[in-house]
Amino acid sequence: MQYDIKRRKFLKQSAAAALLAGIGSFGIHTLNAKPNPPTGGKRELLAEAGPMIPPVPAILLTVNGDENIKDEISVVWTFVVNGIPPQIGISVHHEHVAGGFIKKHKQFVLNVPTTDIIKSFDVVDMNSSKTGDKFELAGLTREQANKINAPAIAESPIHVECIVTHTYEIAPVRTVFIADVAATTVFEGVCDANGKLMVDKVPFFGMTAGSGEFYTMGKRVGHIGESLGRDDIKY
Repeated sequence: MQYDIKRRKFLKQSAAAALLAGIGSFGIHTLNAKPNPPTGGKRELLAEAGPMIPPVPAILLTVNGDENIKDEISVVWTFVVNGIPPQIGISVHHEHVAGGFIKKHKQFVLNVPTTDIIKSFDVVDMNSSKTGDKFELAGLTREQANKINAPAIAESPIHVECIVTHTYEIAPVRTVFIADVAATTVFEGVCDANGKLMVDKVPFFGMTAGSGEFYTMGKRVGHIGESLGRDDIKY
């Protein structure tokens, strides 16, 4: 890793840092290549409708387990609910054991991965804790969250510690959890002195919903508030 493993604590701050997943496969692809963008014209209706919204966050959720499964790591759909106060949402399939554990414990950690653990990310996504210890299987290291009772992944540069406030059953196969962010911790070098994420300093990656691929952030093309001459908006 190219960053110090010591963490700087940011309590009661935004979950946006954990959700700013960029857009790399095991390759890793970037956006620095010169693409040939579509120029408009005829629009086609796809045979299969799908939530094609690239990019989306690549997130590893960790939660306490029970007497049979010590703890669980799972890949979940994640979204920002609010910046101030910091709130996030996750969507968990009914077949994932993580859902039951979240309902039981009401606390979990969102661990933001980087490209150096991208294979571990996929191992977690492709396996169930019912068949074995996913920490061991994926070669990841357990550690304890800072402010809540939940496991975390030591290799992740960003931990977002969450406490569930609302639970919604979404037919036919999903549960959506809304949570307050109790604490955010990061490796030194991930954020500046004002707690602003320095995206170019850490090799984040995200998923493309529509192709199932992983991409790194690539080239910065702008920022929020640029049209007003502002650069202070983080989420």
